[in-house]
Order: sequence, then C-alpha cells, then structure tokens
Amino acid sequence: MTNVISLPQLDIPTTIAAGPGPGNTDVRVLARYAGAGLADHMHPDVLRGMVECKQMLREVMGTTNLHTFGVAGTGWSGLDMMFSAVMPGDKVVVFVNGTFSGIDGLTVRMKAATAEELAENALDPQAASVTIIDIPHGQSVTAEIVEAALSEHKPKWAAMAHWETGSGRVNDIEGFSAACVRHDVMGLVDAVSSLGVGDFRIDDYPGVHGWASCPQKGICCLPLTYAPVSFTDRYIETLKATGTRTFCHHPILEARHWGIIDGADVERGTYHRTHSAYAVSAFHEALRICLQQTIAQRAADYSFHEAALRSAVEAMGCEVTSDMPSLVVLNLPGALAGREMELVQHCRAQNFGIWPTLSEPVQVRIGILNLLNERAITDIVSRFGAAIRELGGSFDQNAVDAALQSHYGRAVAAE
Repeated sequence: MTNVISLPQLDIPTTIAAGPGPGNTDVRVLARYAGAGLADHMHPDVLRGMVECKQMLREVMGTTNLHTFGVAGTGWSGLDMMFSAVMPGDKVVVFVNGTFSGIDGLTVRMKAATAEELAENALDPQAASVTIIDIPHGQSVTAEIVEAALSEHKPKWAAMAHWETGSGRVNDIEGFSAACVRHDVMGLVDAVSSLGVGDFRIDDYPGVHGWASCPQKGICCLPLTYAPVSFTDRYIETLKATGTRTFCHHPILEARHWGIIDGADVERGTYHRTHSAYAVSAFHEALRICLQQTIAQRAADYSFHEAALRSAVEAMGCEVTSDMPSLVVLNLPGALAGREMELVQHCRAQNFGIWPTLSEPVQVRIGILNLLNERAITDIVSRFGAAIRELGGSFDQNAVDAALQSHYGRAVAAE
C-alpha cells in the first residue's frame, strides 16, 4: 500500500490548452482568485460581487431575463439545472449531432423517463416520451430538420446544442427558435461552447426559454466557478406548476441565493449553498474582462484567428470539417490517416493539449480559447507541424509560412 504521507506535492506543469475546452484562463482572473481575502462568504464585498456578477452576466448573455445567474460547478451543473424542468412523461425532441448533444439527449431521457422505464435501464432509459433526432457526425442541425421534427412530434420541450464541440459544428439557432415559436414549444439550448465566443444576444431568440453554459470555455474562468444559466418567465412559471426532482440544482432555489426572489432583484439572497469568495472574485473578473473587450470584438477576434489556423493546417494537407470560430476539427493527411489518437497522445506528452473527437469517426480537434494573438497561433501551428513530421508525415513548410504571413500580413497592412 502507498504511504500517502510521503507523497510529494502535486506539481502540474504549464500546458498549452489547445483543445475544445477548458480554455486558457487570463492571468487577471487567476490573480483575483488567489488574491481574494479569507473573507466569510457572507461578507458585504462578496455579496456586492454577486450582485454585480448577476448584472454583468445579463449583459454578456444579452438578456433582460431576471433569472440569469451562475450555478456553482461545471457546465454540466448548468445543463442539469436547465433540464431539471423536464419531468417524467414530458414530451421532448432532442437534436443530436455530436458527443455533447448526445449526452444532453441522455440527460433528457433520464429526466423524462417514468419509474418503470428507469427500472428497466436506469443508466440508459428508453423514455417513450423522448424523440432523439440524430444528425450525422460533421453535419449541422438545420432549420428544416427542426421544423420537420417539431411539426411531426409536437413536443412540450425541444433541446439543441448551439455549437456542438464534439464535431465542431454550428447549429441553426435562429431556425430552432423560430420553429419553437411556430409550434409553441419551449426551447432549451446548450450554449456551453458559444457563450463568450459568438456575437449573439439570447433575447433575440424568443423560442428559447432556457440557456445553460459553462465557466471554463468562452468565459475563460478557471478555477471552476459558476456555470451561467438564463430562464424566461414562462420557464419559471412552468417549473412552479410542475415542480422538479432536484434540490441542489433547483432553478428557483438557486436563484434565491443570488437575490432573485418572487420576480424581483432583492438586496440580499437566501441561503441555498455555501459558496466560495474566491470563486465569486474570479467569476467577477472574467465577466469584467468579457465586457471590457466587448462580445462583438471577442467574436471577431475568434473568427480572425481561427481562419489563420485553418489556412495553416490546410497547407499541411489536413481537411477541416468544422465551422466553429474557436475550434478546428480536421482529418489528417492521407499518409497519417488512422493515426489520430497516436498524434494527439504524442502532442499531449509534450504539454501541447489538443484533443481527438470522442465519437466516430476519430478526428483531431485544435482549439484557440483565449489564444487570440499571432504569436499563440503560430506556436500552435509550429507544434502541430512538428508532431506530423515526428510521426513520419511531410508537408511544404514554405506553404504553411505563406498561409500565416498572408493572413497576418493583410491584417498589418489594413492597420
């Protein structure tokens, strides 16, 4: 048996987080986390920070929804809260086009399953009231797909990922919202990969009544703090009428913790969980940075630098199949086809954190979360190119250099 007393201090080296997420946290966020005083979590400054976080988050998400706040935990905490309104027997249509929307679908099936359906298979219930619309890997959910499904099944709820990180595809949020309005369906959207990266306002999509995101991708706030959520009045009224089977992630109880009570912002919330003054401080700073940069500018920066990375890996002979501005999903050149996992592990062994896709077919994912400058993109390209060569691949380095120079040179000229 290991002598645990003798275990050395854990020392994690600096890693380039060049995957789909978590992203690279701004040093200012880490400084706020580490610099927070050992304050009681009910200290006035902590409570003021919570009020300001709530206000800033409404601005970041582009909403007047009163029930907009953070759920302590990861993105799955926020998603679990959003899906908590789905009750056994509720009719739901879920659109799945990758790993994470697939897990959303499993979550919905678990929540909508009856006691008898859970007893048959508790970990993978086949809830009769849930329809899963599977879209092939590498394709997006379109307005036509949503319209056809809602017209046929006429559900109470419909769920979709805004951006599916598993395959790097952007889904049609406008078409989804419009179809939900036409068929009087309450839309639920997984915005884990899009919030803080894309330029959108959730109030522009009236068919969507629940939104859930995460702190560690577009908001770029690690250590894990609060998962952003936002709910319309209709969602909350529906929840009041039906109830939910959760206490920890109960939307109304958690909202009270943030001083959202009986349809109004109040001076002080009520106790729901003990939370961290450090988390409040870090989340507050991450939201401040988002608003200082502006969502529009962040979105433009992501699109600009993704285009540079895309052009460089294509010059290496890779085929890019994604359309997300924070993530490039690619097939390796023909000579390395089938060695995606080997290449990813080779990179990760050198503290270059890229990812494979988690479903078939296996592809390579390279992300740029909070790596929005020419130096960072050039470093990623250099490391990825070196890995290809070390596995026996080859490409024209001059073509790669020219792709980057063409992209960033034009930007300098424009300035």
